[in-house]
Amino acid sequence: GGAKRPGIVHRIDKDTSGLLVVAKSDRALQGLAEQFAAHSVAREYRALVHGVPDAGDPRLAGLRGVRFEPGGVLCLTTLIDRHRTDRQKQAVCFDRGRRAVTRARLLERFGDPPAAAHLSCRLETGRTHQIRVHLAYAGFGLIGDPVYGGTRRLSHRAVGPEGDSAAAAYTHQALQAAELGIVPPQTRADQRFAAPMPADMATLRAVL
Repeated sequence: GGAKRPGIVHRIDKDTSGLLVVAKSDRALQGLAEQFAAHSVAREYRALVHGVPDAGDPRLAGLRGVRFEPGGVLCLTTLIDRHRTDRQKQAVCFDRGRRAVTRARLLERFGDPPAAAHLSCRLETGRTHQIRVHLAYAGFGLIGDPVYGGTRRLSHRAVGPEGDSAAAAYTHQALQAAELGIVPPQTRADQRFAAPMPADMATLRAVL
């Protein structure tokens, strides 16, 4: 990638924590880049979001590009392109852009009534801001997301004042690149790596 980008294979969003793979040789860089281009890399993200995906939600049933797969997995299939008016943002589109597919599985729900959720998100494609854009489009904006999260607040009635305060004080998207599976070109043997949830995100989860 040149002297200014030695070994850089892929990116994660600013303020998203978690795993990156960096190549130590040209051979590794080329082989890993091919895997990312072919979308054969296994990537799992963990997200803390507003709302709880529910296959019985009539709002989701009428939302274009959204469906539920077996096991209650929320699947979002759209195009993603630059926002028409804010060039720093991405947006869901259906007439332009690049194909994007995100699958989200519910791990935990928080609140009574449920008001927030812990999701496992898997990427079939890797577009800029993909998880953040897709979940916001479906109504499940990431807690703390300064770009796509809006001004949404959790209710005291659902999560208590401590839960609401902890979510309001979270100043970046609650998103972690938790698992990464690759095939190193030198060995051709599957390798899988996992990172623990960062302390601030784990604290928010515990409070919720």
